[in-house]
Amino acid sequence: MKCTEINGPGNFDCWEPARLQELEEEKISDSLGQNLLFENTNIRVWEVVLFPGERLPFRKIRESYNFTSTTDGLAISRYADGKIKLVQLEKGEAIFIEHNGNESIYDFENIGKNILFLHAMEFKPLVDHSKGLNMRLL
Repeated sequence: MKCTEINGPGNFDCWEPARLQELEEEKISDSLGQNLLFENTNIRVWEVVLFPGERLPFRKIRESYNFTSTTDGLAISRYADGKIKLVQLEKGEAIFIEHNGNESIYDFENIGKNILFLHAMEFKPLVDHSKGLNMRLL
């Protein structure tokens, strides 16, 4: 995956009014993907299928995750701080994105010619109930 920042933080001048309105109205999902395929106490496995021109709306991500692209593609991702990244995906590529409880808000839009198929594994915090502690195993 190759990410290129095409708009810096704090600059919303090139943003579409509809995207800004989504953020202002806090239309933000907690889901990492479109379809939850599997969940247990440690992970959630998500599927994302985006046809050209489709997008995942803004979502609030707190947990680390990895995703695998099963197709080549081109996307953009807009961040709540104004940053925009151009994302070039290659078939079979796997990427780990670390959040560790630090919140990020961003969307993901397919701007290429191919359908994007992604699988993401979201790592849930581990809870030690005997001590009341949250732990992370990575």
